[in-house]
Amino acid sequence: MDSLPRVKMADVARTAGVSVATVSKVVNGRYGVSQRTLERVQEVIADLGYEASLGARSLRSYRTNVLGILVAEFEPFSAELLKGAGSAVTATGYELLAYSGGGGSAEVGWERRYLSRLSGTLIDGAIIVTPTVVEARPGVPVVAVDPHAGPTGLPTVDSDNLAGARLATQHLLDLGHRRIAFLGGRPDLASARLREEGFRGAMCDAGVPVDESLVGMGDYRRGTSQEPARILLDRPDRPTAVFAANDLSALGVIDVARELGLDIPGDLSVIGFDNVPESALSTPPLTTVAQPLQAMGAAALQLLVDLIAGTASATHRRLPTELVPRSSTGPPRDP
Repeated sequence: MDSLPRVKMADVARTAGVSVATVSKVVNGRYGVSQRTLERVQEVIADLGYEASLGARSLRSYRTNVLGILVAEFEPFSAELLKGAGSAVTATGYELLAYSGGGGSAEVGWERRYLSRLSGTLIDGAIIVTPTVVEARPGVPVVAVDPHAGPTGLPTVDSDNLAGARLATQHLLDLGHRRIAFLGGRPDLASARLREEGFRGAMCDAGVPVDESLVGMGDYRRGTSQEPARILLDRPDRPTAVFAANDLSALGVIDVARELGLDIPGDLSVIGFDNVPESALSTPPLTTVAQPLQAMGAAALQLLVDLIAGTASATHRRLPTELVPRSSTGPPRDP
């Protein structure tokens, strides 16, 4: 039923418009192939589901003792995960290779190209940060951190987004806020959906109706969160508090609040999610919900090492989140 192994190197060469020798160089990680040709062949390999034969794969009996951590781009979230993985790798005997495509577009399937490029000869296993989708045949053991669709069949490390969002919302409710806005993340991410679910659940439990006009959509980036934040804040019946689905979005809310002349937290309380280093350095310092990002990176690294050794006892680790109160939240100002 599974026809993927029957794809031949000649099929890849014909589809890519190159010679079999060129495909062989790409598969075996040899020099002498231009970047453009390399990428074309890698795309065809991923599309056709080509794998080297069992006989050829058996020739690769050595280990590189290198693990890869693959990200769509280096930004605060992935940088903190990388710190955790880097700290944990020192006790394992492996080295760590960090790899980014550099474009930051995070198109669906980006990780297939990166994996096929690295897994032939460079790495023994990989951690993939926020993957969109990973094929069932990555070639090396793979651990996903915070995958787009949430945990599936792939070994996964994530944090408790649902509970963390409830913590954030409850913090604002406990301060006395009732007119609370929510600036969500990308709708294609399970983490964003869970954070909105946690917000709505906490509001429901408190008997506070959600004003749908105060629910906006960002995309987890500071710059592009500013326009939806302005829609929420530049109105006569603005909210007294905003829960933004990540710290960068929350910092975008603060940017807009400052432009509108609003005092934080006197006129507006703002809370984020993640606890990236920028959150503590903002003015005022941002109240947030901490994902244990470095611990998640370390946990993913250890899970990957265990998978390679065949000693992994569980393939999903969910780490707890916690509230980090700072100066950006306070009681609503009396009317």
